Amino acid sequence: MIEIKKQSLSETFAVYFDKRMLRILLLGAISGFPWVLIGSSLSLWLKEEGLSRSTIGWAGLIFAVYAFNYLWAPLIDRFQIPYLTKKLGHRRGWIVLMQIAILTCLVTWSFINPTEDLALLITVGLIIAIASATQDITVDALRIEQIGEHESKSMAAGAAMAVVGWWSGYKLGGVIALFTAEYLENMGVTNYWQITFLILGILVILMNIGLMFVHEPLYTDRQKKQKETDKLIESKLGSKNIITNFITWISSTLGGPIISFFRKNGFTIAVGILSFIFLFKIGEAFLGRMSIVFYKEIGFSKGDIAIYSKTLGWITTVIFTLLGGLFVIRSGVLKAMFVAGILMAATNLLFTVLAWSDKSELLFAVAVIFDDIAAAFATGNAKLLTFIVASATDEVEKNAALTAGSIMAQNNVWYPFIEMADDPNLKGLPAQLRMNAISAHGGTTKAKFEAYSLASSIIGKCHFCVKAHYETLKEEGYTVEQLRDIGRISATINALSKILSA
Repeated sequence: MIEIKKQSLSETFAVYFDKRMLRILLLGAISGFPWVLIGSSLSLWLKEEGLSRSTIGWAGLIFAVYAFNYLWAPLIDRFQIPYLTKKLGHRRGWIVLMQIAILTCLVTWSFINPTEDLALLITVGLIIAIASATQDITVDALRIEQIGEHESKSMAAGAAMAVVGWWSGYKLGGVIALFTAEYLENMGVTNYWQITFLILGILVILMNIGLMFVHEPLYTDRQKKQKETDKLIESKLGSKNIITNFITWISSTLGGPIISFFRKNGFTIAVGILSFIFLFKIGEAFLGRMSIVFYKEIGFSKGDIAIYSKTLGWITTVIFTLLGGLFVIRSGVLKAMFVAGILMAATNLLFTVLAWSDKSELLFAVAVIFDDIAAAFATGNAKLLTFIVASATDEVEKNAALTAGSIMAQNNVWYPFIEMADDPNLKGLPAQLRMNAISAHGGTTKAKFEAYSLASSIIGKCHFCVKAHYETLKEEGYTVEQLRDIGRISATINALSKILSA
């Protein structure tokens, strides 16, 4: 009998030392940094130029594009960037292209006077938001591909590191922006914000250099699935011409992923997931853009905001993101999301108290600390949900499970027969059973196919097969707890099958 030991805290924390976590950290920073530009920096720039709160609030509507970037996500997954895709890979090619667009916009901002060219300034900000939202599509995909689908603990840790990276890009980027702008202003530079944006452009370049060290998988089944969808649509249309080719491409690119998503999860769950993603932080996302204006109006300088909201906020966010990741690993994502929702609602009351009080650095620090604790839990768990949704089971997995079951139904009889016969000559003969799907892992990953095979072998009571698949899964990174769960599922399926057959 296998003795299962509960993981210690140190064993749980050890997952953060995986080298892949550093890559995820960088990807998070790349994703979070543009929010410095169109959030804190833009809002404070407009405020210091004398524009009203309502104007700054309307300018903040450019953030709405983040809520709808899933609409063009299938196009990003389909289109390849000339030269960049070939040299850098599909994901990194798109990220670099969007980074170039953001860098170009920063240079453009350096020539704009907000009071004279407000419409142009907002338009450039909108382009940054679109480029950033588009970039997030590929950043999320590349981040997800860093972690194997069976590595549940690494998923939780990866989600936490993604949040640490995002907040590092946002908070530390804000520190650099605010201190740079204040320094230039104190030096007597008139266009200090314009020059600050040029300096921030250097950070964009450095991040792109770091991106070159992020591994992008050479093979995915993305193109294979797209071709299969194209053929299915073509067969339904019946004929092949320019019009039907266009309809096929549009339907496959835009309709295919949506249909697949709803088919995998069911209509109710799919709508629930989309609603959750849209509503969970949408209010805070819009109000957060006005927070820096609020800090300025109650008397805090750019340096004060950089120290308390950015630096102290970053430290708090990093610590509690990592602790939040451990909480998810040990308690589950649903409980963590519930806690995060309560914290987010409760901590907003502290800013109400801050608004009613005189300028207080202590109260400012307390409000920032508790707000960032809530943000760490909320954002980290939302990222984890992305991992979970991305790895949801589809038709390919169903077919792989059925394939494994049919093959194991043969193996679970054949190998015990060989053992019971105990004939050396028989052992030397080929089985001549059709098992070609084993080499292709049934169309799925090796680890998943082995898991399906183990479950089938447990039900088939072939101890040779169980031992072989069990050891292979341990080599693939499965924990004893995960292997135990496969056994529990197999036992439940076996019991249900007997009840139903009776």
